[in-house]
Amino acid sequence: METLKLNYEFKNVFDRGKYYIGNQIIVYVLKNKFDYNRIGIAISSKLCNAVNRNHIKRLIREAYRNNIGFQDINGYDIVIIWNKKEDFRNASYKVIYDDFYKILKKIGNIQVK
Repeated sequence: METLKLNYEFKNVFDRGKYYIGNQIIVYVLKNKFDYNRIGIAISSKLCNAVNRNHIKRLIREAYRNNIGFQDINGYDIVIIWNKKEDFRNASYKVIYDDFYKILKKIGNIQVK
């Protein structure tokens, strides 16, 4: 799994990409010039402490890993952020997985420039 690490990479996806809102996550997507996806996860430190942020990141990474195998989607930069309207204590793998499934289905049908 390739990751986005630099600030300008995240900013580029936020500024130029499309976004999709799920129940617990918000996904920003931008077409890249590679044959593989790059993923970035951004959880605000104002949301919760480090232990809970890392727990949310693990749930998101696992949902992404399990979902992307079923989809034929390549060549995107994907940034996932936590929906601030949701309480982090309600973080659920099942809900995140379902959000990803619905969003990746939309991405497969819509071409993002």
